[in-house]
Amino acid sequence: MSDTVLSTPAFTGIPPRIALVGNPNCGKTALFNALTGARQKVANYPGVTVERKIGEFLSPAGTRVQLVDLPGTYSLRARSPDEEVTRDVVLGRFQHEAPPDVMVCVADATNLRLHLRLVLELKKLGRPIILALNMMDVAEARGCRVDAAALSAALGVPVVPTVAIKRTGVVGLLDQIDRSMIAMTAALAPSPGTSSCGWSEPSALDLRAYHQEVETILAAALRDAGRPSLATRRIDAALLHPAIGLPFLFLVLFLMFQAVFAWAAVPMDMIDKGLGWVQAGAGAALPDGLLKSLLTDGIIAGVGSVVIFLPQILVLFFFILMLESTGYMARAAFLLDRLMGGVGLHGRAFIPLLSSFACAVPGIMAARTIENRADRLATIMIAPLMTCSARLPVYTLIIAAFVPDRTVAGGMIGLQGLVMFTLYAAGILSALAAAFVLKRTIFKGAREPLLMELPSYRLPSPRDILLGLLERARIFLARAGTVIFSIMILLWFLGSFPAAPDGATGPAIDYSFAGMLGHALAPLLAPIGFTWQIAIALVPGMAAREVAVAALGTVYALSETGDALSGSLAGVLAADWSLPTALSLLAWFVFAPQCVSTLSVVKRETNSWFWMLVMIVYMTALAYGAAFVTFHLSSALLGG
Repeated sequence: MSDTVLSTPAFTGIPPRIALVGNPNCGKTALFNALTGARQKVANYPGVTVERKIGEFLSPAGTRVQLVDLPGTYSLRARSPDEEVTRDVVLGRFQHEAPPDVMVCVADATNLRLHLRLVLELKKLGRPIILALNMMDVAEARGCRVDAAALSAALGVPVVPTVAIKRTGVVGLLDQIDRSMIAMTAALAPSPGTSSCGWSEPSALDLRAYHQEVETILAAALRDAGRPSLATRRIDAALLHPAIGLPFLFLVLFLMFQAVFAWAAVPMDMIDKGLGWVQAGAGAALPDGLLKSLLTDGIIAGVGSVVIFLPQILVLFFFILMLESTGYMARAAFLLDRLMGGVGLHGRAFIPLLSSFACAVPGIMAARTIENRADRLATIMIAPLMTCSARLPVYTLIIAAFVPDRTVAGGMIGLQGLVMFTLYAAGILSALAAAFVLKRTIFKGAREPLLMELPSYRLPSPRDILLGLLERARIFLARAGTVIFSIMILLWFLGSFPAAPDGATGPAIDYSFAGMLGHALAPLLAPIGFTWQIAIALVPGMAAREVAVAALGTVYALSETGDALSGSLAGVLAADWSLPTALSLLAWFVFAPQCVSTLSVVKRETNSWFWMLVMIVYMTALAYGAAFVTFHLSSALLGG
């Protein structure tokens, strides 16, 4: 083969690349975590916005190895965008990126009939393959006996039994990876962008041949097929029951939002007191002047106003990770298929929409699992209506300022958590309503049935949950330390200059660039009850939703109420805003367009400026209309 390069570190200094490939729900992510631990990062594939995890580990021979966790796929005959990414990575179709040196194909030992077809397809590429026979403990518990040696002989590839969540078999897998890399030291690999072996998409005839070959292999290697998980069948009999399933799902979601307040209260108070101590110490140690104002009013008041909400975001992600790792997430999609179908959405849309509770960016990217383009576009257009974690600081701040911390229903339900659940429910209902309109106008078409594999229930790995939470905390704090930090310095400058003229009667910020902008926007936002301070906060809030909270902290710290801010921003808002204004702002954030990063992802995912602009226009109109109705209706009910 021409234009080839040596791919081993002995020749190039570039670490060999190992790709984890497999069907969805086979344990790839657990194996990835077992191999890399915390030495991992999340990035996007070149030119597309599907997330990939990249990690590194040292092999037993001391070689630094790069590991890539590819999106789950059932076949290289890709039918959705994320499956196309997996296909293109293993074929080396990305520019400046060679195919993986070794592919570790992860297969669920309890369902080999479904998983082995992908192994056979990968073998056709002529690349080194290792089969990680995962979930062996579950297979043995069900009486399923697989002869690994016979399976290896039948497939012609090394087979390593593993239990990824317990790290069982990881040492053996590492040894096999070392042997595979040693065997390739004199081998040549295709250049980046070169497809392997003249690959062509498997035809229907090829797929039938694969199926027959799988049956032959199973006859040689499967000693006992075992029995289905009795526990899974019994749990599903209850949780998927038409009368029990949906109420239980809504109960889980309701408890999740109650926990966001209840569990996070103590650590939030600790962070708040710590920031107050830091702010007071900095204020006492520094002389009056620009440096003191920048540090206390700009950085600490601004960034600190956002960092305080880290515990709530971690609680939310804890529940999402638990739903994913136990196997209940797929059941939730199944349960909501009928509800989604009522508004024209595909059942698979639930997973992107639920992911959007964390952030609309991965939620929009997750829509790549939906094969039909019209269904995928409809899901993308409504995903930002789901209440992302960036809205959480805004909701929490306003709820803390205007909703009393007491219980209802005989002390069983926290009022603040109930209001939070109502806001999330409003986002869900508005998304479904928008989907109903879109699917009957712009995205007309027959609804496709939902076909998906329901994995067995499994106990989550505490280590994997912890790694997931640490990753989310790192992302949140990195964002606070970069994007929000930079914006707060800029906002402090705009709120401090030019200085107030001699004899000025109002707060200094009134005469600054930021004050001028706020007062210029105030007439446009006055019909929905927004103050000029809110107008200022909405502008940097376009970069990231949580920046609006940091901006309010900085604006009020620079205003005449700055002394009160050392106690609580919520207290300042409660004294400065009316209740209709607070409710109007909540309504605005339920519908308002997402941050710039979300809009840019929409543009990339749809490959069109048009759909991004449509999203901005329709969501802005919804936000303004909802805020207008909320402000005037609440003003009328509360007597002005």
